[in-house]
Amino acid sequence: MNKGERSIHYKHEDSSYFEKRGLRRHAGPWSLWALGVGAVISGHYSGWNLGLLSGGWGGMLIATILIGIMYLGLTFCIAEMSPALPHTGAAYSFARSSMGPWGGFVTGLCENVEYVLTPAVIVFFIGSYLTGIFETGTAFQPIWWIIGYILFVGLNIVGVELSFKVTLTVTLMALTVLVIFWISAFPNIDFSTWALNIGSDGQLLEGGGGPFLPMGIGGALAAMPFAVWLFLAIEQLPLAAEESVDPKKDMPKGIILGMVTLIVSAFMILFLNPSVAGVGSYALGQSGEPLLDGFKAIFGGGTAKVLALIAIVGLISSFHTIIFAQGRQVYSLSRAGYFPTFLSVTHGTRKTPHIAMIGGALVGLTIMLVCFFSLGADKGSAIIGGTLLNMAVFGAMCSYVAQAVSFILLRKNYPAIERPYRSPFGTWGAWTTIVIALVTIYFQLSDSVYRAGILGVAIWFAVGIAYFALVGRHRLILSPEEEFAMEHKEKAAQNLAPK
Repeated sequence: MNKGERSIHYKHEDSSYFEKRGLRRHAGPWSLWALGVGAVISGHYSGWNLGLLSGGWGGMLIATILIGIMYLGLTFCIAEMSPALPHTGAAYSFARSSMGPWGGFVTGLCENVEYVLTPAVIVFFIGSYLTGIFETGTAFQPIWWIIGYILFVGLNIVGVELSFKVTLTVTLMALTVLVIFWISAFPNIDFSTWALNIGSDGQLLEGGGGPFLPMGIGGALAAMPFAVWLFLAIEQLPLAAEESVDPKKDMPKGIILGMVTLIVSAFMILFLNPSVAGVGSYALGQSGEPLLDGFKAIFGGGTAKVLALIAIVGLISSFHTIIFAQGRQVYSLSRAGYFPTFLSVTHGTRKTPHIAMIGGALVGLTIMLVCFFSLGADKGSAIIGGTLLNMAVFGAMCSYVAQAVSFILLRKNYPAIERPYRSPFGTWGAWTTIVIALVTIYFQLSDSVYRAGILGVAIWFAVGIAYFALVGRHRLILSPEEEFAMEHKEKAAQNLAPK
């Protein structure tokens, strides 16, 4: 046992502790597919397009290919690890088994940043759409945020069966809206004139016909953080492991099907949205509602409010599913004692982690309200729509590096673990994920807006690590993730011992 693990102390709880923290199995492969796709799909409605001004259409295409490769490497690693370690802890669970309690906690903390802030950003955009539709005024936006949290946290609390039904329904609706856009866009595209209308100086090029890479390969790399939004949160699927009917079979199917769906959708929206006559890459690179802009160009502005309501479907899909992930992520760390244990108590009859979901929602909402009232509506919008969004990306990139490292270490140190599915990319897929994630972080640090957000993440990490060092590490619980890690560590040590 190394020095870090000698500083860890466990409390032994009886069966009543886990009875109060039970989950209910319900999800099959299509429910898992919907959970993964639904969490990501809002990124196909908005967010990705901001990268067009960083690298032009060609730069955004290269960035999307690179980020797609990173996510393929990541998802195949997860597809192998999640059925081998089928616990709700997901990233924390993988890192706990491979890197010990401190590695598990830091990895879980990285994911916590992502899953608390991402729904906050999404509900902000939902509020912006609703403000425009109902003309309620900027000062009313916090009411929309509160209504959104109450409604979708409530739906997740009611029960896992209803939660997965809503997830499947809104995910199918969101994809249907995208398919309608693709079909309606094809007769209205002029790729050269509109998609290639950014010049080498980053300004509008009248008449189009501009260069494929107006800012060179550096612009393509600078667009990578924005391309992340086409795939961000697909990695949340293992958080549903203990609510999956057969995680060893269904988890790999769900995550791989989800990734294939997202790749098709990402390249369709990247090609079609900027190519629609009357839109173009330059205008789209500054838009908060790129899909809505495309619909307006095709059908005219008279139906704007109806189109805005349609566009909200994608945001609702992601908001609902990431609220699910947020609750499970907080629940798993709390059940094992890394976070205060009261957060992991589940509802007495519905067996959903209601306290974890409410707690995570309150933290996200509090950050939004502080920004809104301390900085004013306009500055608050820039913070929530930019800095907080980038904080979530930074937390995600850090967790991806940790999960890829976990995969490599598990392959090396625990070869005997039963692996119902094995990644065809092996450790090379994991190393590719690490390299691309680190390059993405580098370009985040190169942008002053991203640097400001990273300072906020650093404070978040400092508070979390201080809590764990002073309190949490002395109160860990032998949860399923902890028992699995300790049991296989002992087996590995026995196998390495001299005969």
